[in-house]
Amino acid sequence: MLTPAAVFKCLSDETRARATLLITREGELCVCELVCALNDSQPKISRHLAQLRACGLLLDRRQGQWVYYRLNPDLPGWVRTILETTLAANTAWLEENSARLDAMGDRPLNTTACC
Repeated sequence: MLTPAAVFKCLSDETRARATLLITREGELCVCELVCALNDSQPKISRHLAQLRACGLLLDRRQGQWVYYRLNPDLPGWVRTILETTLAANTAWLEENSARLDAMGDRPLNTTACC
């Protein structure tokens, strides 16, 4: 069960918060897209995504060798409201990450090979 303390603790790291908000914005992202958007190493991003999955905020799915992340569809409404409100109110905070993601060439289509 997700409690407010668990949600805020899970999102207290800047990388995890940015990744979660980008996934909220996009619906689903491949690890390679998050590496590009967050301008960080794959091991670091994967470690943070594993923590977000462990706390119940995200689910993953494998497609070949690629891993995609999305919000857990069973999240309580209050968690979704927090994420959507935070995303809407903080576009400037995510501007650089969003620009890198939007400029990424050959983004996966969730049915083809990633990067």
